[in-house]
Amino acid sequence: MSQQLIRYGIVGCGSMGREHIENIRALGNARVTALADPHAPSLQAALAQLDAPVPTFSNAQALVQADLCDAVVIATPNFTHIDMMRAVLAQPDLHILIEKPLVTRVEDGLEMLRLAQGRKGIVWVAQEYRYMPPVAEMIRMTHAGEVGTVHQVAIREHREPFYPKVGDWNRFTANTGGTLVEKCCHYFNLMDLILKEQPLRVFASGAQRVNHLDEDYGGRRPDILDSAYVVVEYPSGARALLDLCMFAEGSMDNEHIVVVGDEGKLESLLPSLQLRHSRRADWGRRAAWGQPSGTGRGVSVRRVWDTNIRYPGQHFGASFIEHQQFARAVREGLPPEIPLEEGLRSVITGLAAHRSIETGLPVQLSELLPPGW
Repeated sequence: MSQQLIRYGIVGCGSMGREHIENIRALGNARVTALADPHAPSLQAALAQLDAPVPTFSNAQALVQADLCDAVVIATPNFTHIDMMRAVLAQPDLHILIEKPLVTRVEDGLEMLRLAQGRKGIVWVAQEYRYMPPVAEMIRMTHAGEVGTVHQVAIREHREPFYPKVGDWNRFTANTGGTLVEKCCHYFNLMDLILKEQPLRVFASGAQRVNHLDEDYGGRRPDILDSAYVVVEYPSGARALLDLCMFAEGSMDNEHIVVVGDEGKLESLLPSLQLRHSRRADWGRRAAWGQPSGTGRGVSVRRVWDTNIRYPGQHFGASFIEHQQFARAVREGLPPEIPLEEGLRSVITGLAAHRSIETGLPVQLSELLPPGW
């Protein structure tokens, strides 16, 4: 594989932008050569991470016009992604890694797809959860048939509330697309990937029960939900469930993914990095279930890690692996592993879940999908 230097521009130097900088620094044959952010403290914090000063800009368009980069990482607030992409997609050779969620509105995603047609540079949506070591191994084993035909996928995230952001922009649905878009598009994308299907229908129940209720921003009250259940149905009859609670800091493992097939079960747990696997055949026939356990019965448990990860960061090394794969695609002319269409579909599933909560009814994805999808 060619190892030519890749020059990166970072558009958005908040917490996620700075996380990307650390991953790029760990890659090798990669260098951050430009930064853009209208917020001076964020720019200064990003500059402090670098070994030498680089040019800084107040907006994406100025960074692109300076012609200092081969690739651009977009890590700005969700609702600004469309404006950033209008500026960056105009340069057809630039490679783009854009943070999730891709957009907050379907029409913005469709505009990005139109603008991206015919470009030489790849566009990759940063939905890195598939690269977390135990999750990646779970997906590999599932697709290898280790649990037979998959019928259920369940994902639980019990965690702390949203982190502070510049101006607390993430307190409002108008800025984020809603919690089930902002936070959970990762999980909807994982469901599709595990099942190798695209969802048909969503039913959800959720609310803002605990978090941010006492906050006030010039008369505006935060409106982001903090807890929900979402059921996603697929053409094969398989179903997936999301269980989200954002006032559950006291969890030993705050992310728990379960895949159940007709021949077995897989479980991935984070941050313990555990992967559990059981086979139904090991448990024998139903008539024997009440009998004393035999030596062949049980659940295998192992800790999964990738020793090639040079920077674990906030996502158990997943962002580093994603950057490795992105750089490989740039150097070898490969297609993106998470293209725009995939990023948009995960947003649409989240929007459908919010609509279901608002109406109290199941929502067909066809109600939100563009024609031909």
